[in-house]
Amino acid sequence: MRYTADRQGHKWEESTGQDKFLEKLYGSAAGRCLLKPLVSPSVSKLGGRFLDSGISTLAIDPFIRKAGINMKDYEPRRYRSYNDFFTRKLRKGARTIDMDETHFISPCDCRLSVYPVSEQTKVTIKHTRYTAGSLLRSETLARRFAGGYLWVFRLSVDDYHRYIYVDSGRESVRRRIPGVLHTVNPAANDVYSIYKENTREYSLMKSEHFGTLLMMEVGALMVGKIENHPVCDHVDRGQEKGNFAFGGSTIIYMTQKGCVVPDQDLLTNSQEGVETKVQIGSKIGSAPFLEKG
Repeated sequence: MRYTADRQGHKWEESTGQDKFLEKLYGSAAGRCLLKPLVSPSVSKLGGRFLDSGISTLAIDPFIRKAGINMKDYEPRRYRSYNDFFTRKLRKGARTIDMDETHFISPCDCRLSVYPVSEQTKVTIKHTRYTAGSLLRSETLARRFAGGYLWVFRLSVDDYHRYIYVDSGRESVRRRIPGVLHTVNPAANDVYSIYKENTREYSLMKSEHFGTLLMMEVGALMVGKIENHPVCDHVDRGQEKGNFAFGGSTIIYMTQKGCVVPDQDLLTNSQEGVETKVQIGSKIGSAPFLEKG
């Protein structure tokens, strides 16, 4: 049973037909055998080609109705393919980017969980134990985030799939780690260490207000592309960083010890196994040494 909360404290059970199907698929030996070819990048790329085709536009209207997406939030235009629709842009004013420099903000629309990273760089996501070193494939880099927090921003297929920089600063070169493409649905995380198995790409940002941030995009089932814009010498808070192609996806951030304090409701919900629905640009934490008196 999976629960989601909003920032007003309301909680509800969230279980769709897709959730139940994935739970059965990942929860049985036969289902996991069927998954083996599906999680390969080549299969996702093949699906991506279809979703880039003109005929895939036939799936757009049924999906909008089923997901209950308010298209008034998006720029009005005619879509060339399903992926063209999936990477649609918000219209101006549909979201507000919190520009208070003491506020740590969400890079995307998502369901958010926050987990403490131990001094030994260990972290438990749902029921799965990770080390930051296995996630990054670098123990040296992982030690820079010991005692900090790991933020999991999980995007569902009905979320806005563009994401932004959460602060101004300088970004490093990016490192891509090839892997498979499991779904990021919680049903998969109960069985596989998806965040250290899935294809992912990360970089560091020396931010102006929150220390060094690690920013990672994680690909997922039927997501053949993590489409980041080229690295710039300097980026600004709220500037678009990139987008995902079709599918549910995840962004992971790591923050250093003492640099960001997560909002208490996010910590409480995460401890209870509840994801919190947040919007791009909204406050999710603060920099304690910059709090305004």
